[in-house]
Amino acid sequence: MKAINKETLKKELIRYTVMVIACAVFAFGVDVFLAANNIVSGGTSGLATLIYLLTDFNIGICSILLNIPILLLGLKQMGWRFIVRCLITVVVLGVALDLCKMIRPLTDNRILASVYGGILQGIGVGLFIKFKVSSGGTELLGRVIQHFVKFLNIPTCIAILDTIIVVSGSIALRDAENLFYALMVIFVSAKISDLVVVGVNKSKLCYIITEKGDVISDFLIKASRRGITMLEGKGMYTKNEKQILMTCVKPAQIEFLRSTVKQFDPNAFFIVSDAVDVFGKGFGPLDDKY
Repeated sequence: MKAINKETLKKELIRYTVMVIACAVFAFGVDVFLAANNIVSGGTSGLATLIYLLTDFNIGICSILLNIPILLLGLKQMGWRFIVRCLITVVVLGVALDLCKMIRPLTDNRILASVYGGILQGIGVGLFIKFKVSSGGTELLGRVIQHFVKFLNIPTCIAILDTIIVVSGSIALRDAENLFYALMVIFVSAKISDLVVVGVNKSKLCYIITEKGDVISDFLIKASRRGITMLEGKGMYTKNEKQILMTCVKPAQIEFLRSTVKQFDPNAFFIVSDAVDVFGKGFGPLDDKY
């Protein structure tokens, strides 16, 4: 029991340490690059930036105040434990936003500011997702709205909310170019956060439809030591029985796999697709680290 508690404590310590780092990185991107160059992106941080640009009210405090009603709305649906975690993150992020405001802007080029701001926001968001931390905002509000508006999914709700914030910022600041810069921030942030969560070592899921499945699989198992699963199938055009080999490999192994299939069965059908998350022997562990 003590070992379990110790392990749980270690996980929580890592989670909250990373949360603080993620908040600092995210806040640095907002203050030093986006707010400093009058760029309003999505989320409550974007709305807080807009209010700051219009009224000079502190971004951090504004971000906390904007999140409080959202957290209260999500209390019944998400439960108090989740909301308390969100509140801690919201407060830390708010403090980080106000502290980073004291740092001088590093560029006055709005394109560079959008790219750098998007990268830093993406790192922050990616760490939030990877370590199962939520900062509330439009992500939580999207969940609440989707609970009542069933025909919309959560990403759509978030996209609508972020669009409203970005468009409102462009109108309020009388800056049509803000739409372009905001889209750049959102695009870069999404790509970077995906990179943080998934990593750079994406795997490939391969299907080989062949009549020589036994020969090909025997060779591949000996040569590459990758697991292969054989499925039985039937070609509906030819009505011939087919064997379907399914395996996951690293991108660098695709050419070897293709040449092997060609060597044993030039008439085989070879399908390659991206596999984002692969767990098991030779890939990531099945256990939940965080």
